[in-house]
Amino acid sequence: QVQLVESGGGLVQAGGSLRLSCAAAGRTFSSYPMGWFRQAPGKEQEFVAAISWSGGSIHYAGSVKGRFTISRDNAKNTVYLQMNSLKPEDTAVYYCAAKGVKYYSGIYISPGEYDYWGQGTQVTVSS
Repeated sequence: QVQLVESGGGLVQAGGSLRLSCAAAGRTFSSYPMGWFRQAPGKEQEFVAAISWSGGSIHYAGSVKGRFTISRDNAKNTVYLQMNSLKPEDTAVYYCAAKGVKYYSGIYISPGEYDYWGQGTQVTVSS
């Protein structure tokens, strides 16, 4: 079982930055692929970024590529999402997720493929 807790959300002006963290409880976290998703009011949940268990494979949604960076520190059981040049359209609840497949070198971009989810953290970008 993996428990995920996101933090780092908040209110920021357009052009600003935030770093989200996702802390995992569970010995097997470091072996799982991870992902970040977001959901804005009235919209479906959308993929943001994903990272393989080793960090060797990374993928971003086109809307955030070049502005967001996903990373992980397996020694700290934490995955990060550094968000720069934020835009009002980035406003959403951000969720981290873990896929319960150990040592898989690939990544997953569909929310239905993930097994464990955090409670989400709100990010609001003002114009």
